[in-house]
Amino acid sequence: MYQEPFRADHMMERDRRTRRTRLILGGVLGSLVLLGTVLGVTGWHWAFHDLPAAPTSASELWSTRREPSVTLQDRDGHVLAVRGPLYARAVALDALPEHVPQAFLAIEDQRFYEHDGVDLRGVFRALWVNFQAGRSVQGGSTITMQLVKNLILTPDRHLRRKIQEMRLARQLEDHLTKTEILELYLNRIYLGARAFGVEAAAQRYFDKPATELTLAEAALLAALPKAPSRLDPTVNLAAAQARAATVLDAMLEAGFIDQAAHDAAIAEPAAPVADTSDPNATAVWGHAFDYALAEAADLVAADVPDLVIRTTLDPALSRAAHDVIETVLDEEGEAQNAGEAAIMLLAPDGAIRAFAGGRDYATSQFNRAIQAQRQPGSAFKPFVFAAALEAGYDPSSAVWDEPIDLEGWTPQNFSGGFRGLVTLQEALKRSINTVAAQVADQVGIARVVEVGQRFGIRSPLPELPAIALGAAEVNLLELTSAYAVFGNDGARREPYFITSITNSRGDILFEHVDTPAQRATTAATARSMSTMLQDVVLSGTGRRAALPGRASAGKTGTSQSFRDAWFVGYTADFTAGVWVGNDDDTPMDDVTGGGLPAIIWQRFMTRVHQDLPVRPLSAPAPRTRSEREERLAAFYSDLSASFSVILADGASPTER
Repeated sequence: MYQEPFRADHMMERDRRTRRTRLILGGVLGSLVLLGTVLGVTGWHWAFHDLPAAPTSASELWSTRREPSVTLQDRDGHVLAVRGPLYARAVALDALPEHVPQAFLAIEDQRFYEHDGVDLRGVFRALWVNFQAGRSVQGGSTITMQLVKNLILTPDRHLRRKIQEMRLARQLEDHLTKTEILELYLNRIYLGARAFGVEAAAQRYFDKPATELTLAEAALLAALPKAPSRLDPTVNLAAAQARAATVLDAMLEAGFIDQAAHDAAIAEPAAPVADTSDPNATAVWGHAFDYALAEAADLVAADVPDLVIRTTLDPALSRAAHDVIETVLDEEGEAQNAGEAAIMLLAPDGAIRAFAGGRDYATSQFNRAIQAQRQPGSAFKPFVFAAALEAGYDPSSAVWDEPIDLEGWTPQNFSGGFRGLVTLQEALKRSINTVAAQVADQVGIARVVEVGQRFGIRSPLPELPAIALGAAEVNLLELTSAYAVFGNDGARREPYFITSITNSRGDILFEHVDTPAQRATTAATARSMSTMLQDVVLSGTGRRAALPGRASAGKTGTSQSFRDAWFVGYTADFTAGVWVGNDDDTPMDDVTGGGLPAIIWQRFMTRVHQDLPVRPLSAPAPRTRSEREERLAAFYSDLSASFSVILADGASPTER
């Protein structure tokens, strides 16, 4: 009985130790759970607190992260120049030869169709290879993970970014099909030389569409994603071809190609063709690019990341415009203090077929064909004479070339003298100022202004007497367009420059729609003016613009103090305008419209028409007359007019 208390105490002590141990273990376990929870939450927050949402549709990824890019095309859709990265129209997976996607799958992700966005087998294999090599030689990224890295996440190599990449890749595969993912990859992957996607790269390196890529060419493109700058075949062809051989080995291993195809592609490795981009693209197309962007801004939304602008330009004619300006000004510009020139060429439907905004875009981005507002001088007179014809004059109407005073304004002729009685046709041919001023005064300045606006001049035309001699400011585009009315039998076509605008996926954002021509004047008036303007070229101030063997019509213009010189004219095929002057508005040395502008116009239009059949103008050519015959015509016209006035007054000639 004596030992029982001792045993009881011992049992109680053991129970206490057991409870204490359990409490300690529970506390430790609880602490570990709490610590694990905290670490888990912290780790989850660390890894995913800034994780962006995975796109739920492919359309979201087609435009994301596109740097601003604009592609300028000519009238046939050929690329003239690119600003920013080179994107091309997206190409569907089923439109490509099988060996194109297979080349990328073989080297980048052979188990693409088997994994769910993350290839764990590939990840562990890459880890083992990297461990053995002691450095990173494999990445283990799937094509889906690469798409996430390029279009959603940043391209850094941190562990956290890799974890995010895996999670988003799996989410992406939940929302998109394998075809959508592979199409996005092939169209958005960077392949060097500013080219994004297989279509842009195929055009850049091989001057062909991706649908025509050979096996060797496909292997070369598939070699580039690993290091697109270092492996750029235009810079390091040997390294790119070595990597392409590795791609072909992988394609053989994957069963995509047989040994014969492999060996043939190895024997004849692909090489990029010579760079087909224009080395003078900036100088030749810079002004056109600026103009296209300005026009596009009014036609499509400003937030479109990439634009493909198809224009009305003929590249050969545009180069001819720049060549002629540069040649003529190099030959004669310095001697005559003429520093700049511009050309505008319009087709009968109003399409801007070519233009040169100046000598060199790299030197000056100011577009003298579109932006420059200068005084046209006598190049405005055809609208004065057109107003006169509409008011009842005809080309043989007689007007006195003599000193005049119009509200204190006393215009002088360029020659300084006066010819007396002349016909309207002779006055235009010789660009007689006093006659133009009188005619404008007689028909009304308001009517002259209305005719100019009706023909297409959009710049303000003040209702002042000096408007008859071109004292208002206009630009070359609108003046050239207004002259086209004479060659088009009085029909007015609005000039246009852009035929379509798309994005690189081919979605149409704008498409030009032809509109019916507007009647600016009667066909009879236009043809009478056209005959008179032919006379200017045949025997008047515009003789140096004549095109041997081809009918043409036009008019010279010179502003005050020789600050601006113009020649604007047309054939049955085109209307062209030329301006010569200095940007700082300093006078040239006696340069008139019949000098440098007429020379530039003649040389340019000769090149424009060199392969075109000869076609007559719709208006008859003027009858060649001597100066004596012209004076007689004016005399009899004046006599006839006087006789008509007498009869209208009811008196006989002898009574008057």
